[in-house]
Amino acid sequence: MKKYELVAALLLSVVCTAMAKDSAPIVGVYSQLPGEMGKPNTLICHLSKFFPPEISMDLLQDGKVMSGANQTHLTFEPEWQYHLTKFVSFAPQTGHEYTCRVTHMGNTKSYRWEPDI
Repeated sequence: MKKYELVAALLLSVVCTAMAKDSAPIVGVYSQLPGEMGKPNTLICHLSKFFPPEISMDLLQDGKVMSGANQTHLTFEPEWQYHLTKFVSFAPQTGHEYTCRVTHMGNTKSYRWEPDI
């Protein structure tokens, strides 16, 4: 890449970032299938419309990180709002709490999964 192309790309990145507004994520916590206790399912946490893109999330069972979770690649819309999804296989059990913990711009919040039965 030539020097002027690099400078132009950096300038465009700075201008676009300056135009973006800080925004907290919209958080959805749901299961792939109806939430039947004891039946295999997938717990999903979807974050959308957030900026800046520095964000972390964990899927928790009773406050402990669930192992085996997968995460999609960070994607964005033309308005510089980002999207991210994390998911894990689970078989929900009565008496357990399933949550998605999100940390963004120094704030941490937990969002609870509610079975739709």
